[in-house]
Amino acid sequence: MKTFYGKSNSGNLSEAVSGLSSPKLIIMMSTDKTFEKDVEELEKLYPGVPSIGCIAMGYDTSVVEKGIAITAFLDGVNVKTGALEEVSKTPARYIDRIREDIEAVRPGKENTVIIDFCAGNDAAVLTTLSGLVDKYNLQVMGATGDGGRVSVNGKVYEDGMAYAVVKNEGGKVKTYKENLYAPRDNVQLIASKTDKSKYYLGELNGKPAKQMYIQLTGAPENDVVNQTFKNPFGKMMGDDVCIVSLKDVSGSGLILYRQINDSDILTILEMRDMSEVAQTTINNIRNDFSKVSAIFSVNCIFRYLVFEENGGLSNYLNKIGSLGFSCGLVGFGEHYNTQFVNQTMTCVVFE
Repeated sequence: MKTFYGKSNSGNLSEAVSGLSSPKLIIMMSTDKTFEKDVEELEKLYPGVPSIGCIAMGYDTSVVEKGIAITAFLDGVNVKTGALEEVSKTPARYIDRIREDIEAVRPGKENTVIIDFCAGNDAAVLTTLSGLVDKYNLQVMGATGDGGRVSVNGKVYEDGMAYAVVKNEGGKVKTYKENLYAPRDNVQLIASKTDKSKYYLGELNGKPAKQMYIQLTGAPENDVVNQTFKNPFGKMMGDDVCIVSLKDVSGSGLILYRQINDSDILTILEMRDMSEVAQTTINNIRNDFSKVSAIFSVNCIFRYLVFEENGGLSNYLNKIGSLGFSCGLVGFGEHYNTQFVNQTMTCVVFE
């Protein structure tokens, strides 16, 4: 598999795609101000080439904060792109589109991934995909983009999910999830008085969620939300834990970045050693792959901010890049198979 990464810190699309020819799939990360223009221009430069895009910061070993980043697959893949529309209301309405595209690439065992960008309602979209993921033995990785817009094949969608079904014709694919956080202790917190439509958490173990969180973490009364960088919630899912970030305070309750239901079991997380976490991920990938052709990843914006306070994300990206070609984007929510998670790195590795 051959891949391409190009960028322009000034936001010049022609500069970002310089040297790119005959791509099989283009993935674009652009800015809020120029997104529509960039989507239109990209389609003119590469008419008919499958493409997906979102508003985000792209990266290889350094982050493009205000420009354009382009990732492209040049050969060795069979690709179909499309969109699910009106995902905030009826995420399953256009599910036949993606089913037909999956069947068109003729997925085999462990060689096909869906890379997706959502404009919102990620959890419902991933739930909608779950039946197809199981039926066709697929893997999923993706992100929430910024600005409520995504693109597919030169068209912008404001309430949609852009997807690329990618079959690796030269080997397997595998998705990974990396948490910088782990449960602090064995204390279990039972969620109640939740409102899924508002991502609201009213109570923990029968007590007001805000005060319970302050009591457990020592968060300042006037700065509860920023405590999420040190102590996000974790939602227990068997032996796995999904990070749930704080977004805001609402009265005596909390607004989260992920839906929580009544009776969900939560716990308080704390940060682990970042270098050790990265090395574990690298070791896992090396154990699974004798040769890595490409890695495409998403790092949460909150991870980006944490890394910036601790020496910068570039150090981490260089470590992951030691495995082979590696690039991705900074997202606002991450997808790992059928899970919607926060403060996480997810990636897909191509053999």
